[in-house]
Amino acid sequence: MTQAPAKPHRVVIVGAGFGGLEAAFGLAGAPVEITLIDRRNHHLFQPLLYQVATASLATSEIAWPIRYLLRDRPEVTTLFANVCGVDAAAKLVELDDGGSIPYDTLILATGARHAYFGHDEWEPFAPGLKTLEDATTLRRRILVAFERAERETDPDKRAALLTFVIIGAGPTGVEMAGTIADLAKDTLAPDFRHIDTRKARVVLIEAGPRVLAGFPDDLSAYAQASLEKIGVEVMLGETVTECSADGVVFGGKRLEARTIVWAAGVRASRAAEWLNAPADRAHRLQVEPDLTVPGHPDVFAVGDTITIKDPDGNPVPGIAPAAKQEGRYVAALIKARLDGKTLPPFRYKHAGSLAQIGKKKAVIDFGWLKLRGSLAWWIWGLAHIYFLIGVRHRIAVAMNWLWIHTRDQRAARLITQGSSKVAQ
Repeated sequence: MTQAPAKPHRVVIVGAGFGGLEAAFGLAGAPVEITLIDRRNHHLFQPLLYQVATASLATSEIAWPIRYLLRDRPEVTTLFANVCGVDAAAKLVELDDGGSIPYDTLILATGARHAYFGHDEWEPFAPGLKTLEDATTLRRRILVAFERAERETDPDKRAALLTFVIIGAGPTGVEMAGTIADLAKDTLAPDFRHIDTRKARVVLIEAGPRVLAGFPDDLSAYAQASLEKIGVEVMLGETVTECSADGVVFGGKRLEARTIVWAAGVRASRAAEWLNAPADRAHRLQVEPDLTVPGHPDVFAVGDTITIKDPDGNPVPGIAPAAKQEGRYVAALIKARLDGKTLPPFRYKHAGSLAQIGKKKAVIDFGWLKLRGSLAWWIWGLAHIYFLIGVRHRIAVAMNWLWIHTRDQRAARLITQGSSKVAQ
């Protein structure tokens, strides 16, 4: 009697960000059947998302269709769907349309969204930056502010339109502030007739004592000085207590502003709730040393979904290289398990921290080497181009940056999602 062939091990990956996609790549050649589920049809290179928001890059230059990336992997099925829960007892991933997907091993790479520390009502006035939709919304708000200022005759209203507030001075906040300042002072200045865009105010507000808190003190100080040199007003030790359509309140003072960017905090997805698992204050899953969810050895979690410490006892940062390392580790561990083996606990290796500060300036911390200024900017640019997917995208981004930094022109200055009559 012929024995039926063994069924492949079913791996379901929820989320096609850096961690989820890296896990899918790492499982190539394994005797598995993979289902990759994402509520968007594209993989996004988040480190350059702020450049879409500030009209430096187009959306297609930092995002790629998931199906295209996995087109040569017949064992991978990609689903465009929204996960709403996990039935761990039945080993099912539940979809919001009533469907469900069975798994033998589950990888949660569901990412995070911006958090408003109990003030979710601020989101309409101070959008964050996590998705392409966020980026194009911010790009519209920034460009529309200049357009409306061009027609505004009331000096107070014009000043409010030309005031841009960024809340949070981590890498995203610093990069946004520097790039908006460059946009106002270099790119747009020759294009307007009734306003001087160089007089625009860019205000960076940080509750902590310094910008780029995750960097060494000397690089943080350099970043602040560089921002102030290009006209960014840096407000440290100030907590924002109100965001509205009219502006912000911080330190008991009201600042009239029509464009606010939130870069102050994140909140993980609902993965911890789905599994009734332990989580920290930001709702990140507290995982075991092998990245499994406590009590669920067949469920892994990676990326911004989790919190875990490095070998020195410090929290692993929520950055792309960490998510990629975690995705690779989980793929290797699944392969080992299928061979009846195991692996040592996950160990994060920090490759360095990078942040751009306006045009041709950046800071880099490799631990053993710290760099600042134009050399750091070149390394920052080369590193980001290297990690982009596909030669065409690398060339396109490199050409765009070359054009921006030699001609002060940004080709992606398009106002979409409505006409001049539509409100922001």
